[in-house]
Parts: sequence; structure tokens; C-alpha cells
Amino acid sequence: MEVVSSLRSWSALPVIVVSARGRERDKVMALDQGADDYLTKPFGPAELLARIRTELRHVRAAAVGEMSRTGIFRSGELVIDCNRRRVFLKGEDIHLTQSEYRILSLLAMHAGRVLTYDFILKELWGPSAGSSNQILRVNMANIRRKIEENPSEPRYVFTEIGVGYRMVDADE
Repeated sequence: MEVVSSLRSWSALPVIVVSARGRERDKVMALDQGADDYLTKPFGPAELLARIRTELRHVRAAAVGEMSRTGIFRSGELVIDCNRRRVFLKGEDIHLTQSEYRILSLLAMHAGRVLTYDFILKELWGPSAGSSNQILRVNMANIRRKIEENPSEPRYVFTEIGVGYRMVDADE
């Protein structure tokens, strides 16, 4: 319960508690501390995977819902207007290719979360995208040249080495 409570103090990551304790009191306590689901042993791997997929759908729906409310992502001097498919930096219109815009808007939709190379590739180029992230790296280098004051010290899009990319959180 301490781990769940501590995690909730700094993260909105989905949490599924897996426990041998099946008493209602234990389940209620975990859910009240911030767990999103509670799975009692024994269980099959298919059930666990289904619950993970459910939580991922909830996370994705929340991220999409937040940005769809206004259609605008704003962080510092960067503004992504999804309604008009335009990107502004310091009030100036930044011209991105279609691929660059799609990558940047996907990252903005999931701001603050690390998106894996595979997730981005499959999301934007489909299941036949393959596993080479070279196209992604080339596009990201171009994006950084256009939106970052110093591309080697980014303020907006960060590389999580060996994993993927993360967009800075939107201004509250």
C-alpha cells in the first residue's frame, strides 16, 4: 500500500495490484490508495494481459481526451494547434513535413510519457513499419532543428536512450 501511495504522489501510471490476499478489505484499501485494478492469485496470463490492455486503453483515452478538449498543446514558447495542424514557436509558424507533424502531435498527445520507438513507428506507419527506427531518428533530428533553440540540449522533446521519446508536459 505504501508503494501505491508513494507512486500516486508523483505519477499517474496505471497500477494493477497482484496479490494472494483476496479479502474485500485488502482490495478496497489498495483501490483507495490509488491502484487502478486488483487481481487476486491464482489467475491466468490471459486475464492479466486483458487487464493490462484495459488500463492502457484508459490511459490512451485520457491523453486523447485532454488534448481534444482544446485541440491545443502549449509548453513554454511551443504551441501545437491540432485543429489547424500548425505548430508555432515564439509566435512564428514552424513548417513541418507531414511525418514531422504527426510525430510531434503524437508526442504532444502523450506529453510527459515515454513513447517507445516501436509504438511510434506502428502508430504512424502501421504494423508493416518494421523495427528499424532510422526513419524516426531522421525525422526527430529535423524536428529538433526546427523547434529547439539548441537541439543538443532539448527543452521540448527528450530522447530516452534505447527506449523512445518523451514530450515535455504541457503548461497547466
